[in-house]
Amino acid sequence: MQLLRFGIRSALAMLALSLASFTLIALMPADPVQIAIRVWNLSATGETVAALREEWGLDRPLLLRYLHWLADFVTGDWGRSFRTGEPVFAEFLERLPVSLLLGLSGMLIAIVVAVPIGFFAAARPGGIADRASRVFSVFVQAVPGFWLGLVLLWVLGVQLRWIRPFATDTTAILLPVMLIASHSAAVFARVYRRDMMETMRQPYFRTALAKGLSRRQALWRHAHRGAFYALLSAVRSEAGWVIGSTATMEILFNLPGLSQFLVQSIAVRDQMVLQAYVMVIALWLLLMNLIVQILQRFLDPRLA
Repeated sequence: MQLLRFGIRSALAMLALSLASFTLIALMPADPVQIAIRVWNLSATGETVAALREEWGLDRPLLLRYLHWLADFVTGDWGRSFRTGEPVFAEFLERLPVSLLLGLSGMLIAIVVAVPIGFFAAARPGGIADRASRVFSVFVQAVPGFWLGLVLLWVLGVQLRWIRPFATDTTAILLPVMLIASHSAAVFARVYRRDMMETMRQPYFRTALAKGLSRRQALWRHAHRGAFYALLSAVRSEAGWVIGSTATMEILFNLPGLSQFLVQSIAVRDQMVLQAYVMVIALWLLLMNLIVQILQRFLDPRLA
């Protein structure tokens, strides 16, 4: 029943988002037909303009255009790109694996790294691990990701020649993944540590110490589950940041992902591509929210 309610709320949210984004994109101050004529070097005759507007459905009322687009979108027909002339769905399928690889890999690595960092920081407050995690958190959140990426490209690619800049092999993709993971790992580690510190103040934790458990044993047995629950809650908000970070890395490292395709399409007001990108991002956030809810129910059966 709760899954059904979640599905209904998600569907209504997607519907409202699609209408709002479609209206805003359609009302952008530029005519995609005129841009296409200039880019494709076509003759700007009345017949050419009328034919393109009819082919792309731009001669219809806005509401009819939206309903026609919505009916096609749910069946897998996302329209054709004004810029390339290819089906948008096919273009996205070709580029989606790169974006998913960057985003999902960055999130998973961040979670795996954050747990031991946060655990050892909480096990000895004010110690080396705690101070190092605090410096790491401040550094990665204060330094822009694109600037750090440029520095690493220059050092690792130009000076040391350990990687090939702007290549698409495994070594070149590993660097942007680590840059994405670094910011999220810093956030997750501090959230994990904070929740563990709160657990240490509870009476049952002091009871566990009195029974003979060491601080680390008591933390892992009595605080890890709750701290990991809090970490998963932070994943929801961090999933939105990963979108922007992935876009930055795709452009900086010349990776053929969705965001790079989007940037190329913005200049020509490619409405079908822009609309599809909005919906894909919304689906990503809904999917991450669903995964977090499932994992949280596993950690705390009372939520069911």
